[in-house]
Amino acid sequence: MRTYIGRQQAVSAEDFAELALGTPVELWLGVEGESDEERAARLDAARDILAEHPEMPDDLIRIAAQVIKDNPDLFDVVSLVRPTRRRTARKGVAA
Repeated sequence: MRTYIGRQQAVSAEDFAELALGTPVELWLGVEGESDEERAARLDAARDILAEHPEMPDDLIRIAAQVIKDNPDLFDVVSLVRPTRRRTARKGVAA
């Protein structure tokens, strides 16, 4: 089964996000190992886009809210928090 958004085929979650945002996800989130210069250029481009499209933050909030509503299991904060390790007494060692 193929899924299209407009004329574009979406084959991955990244494709859906990019088509929903109208920009690559990496523009907003960055990429691992980017240099300070690359980060500055990326953020500058993002600021330019937001200046040209002031409604974009509202649209993004609506998209994020819909994703959370449709996929609450992805945002189970309790399962994301690591339980703290309790130290237990070992044989011959006081707790």
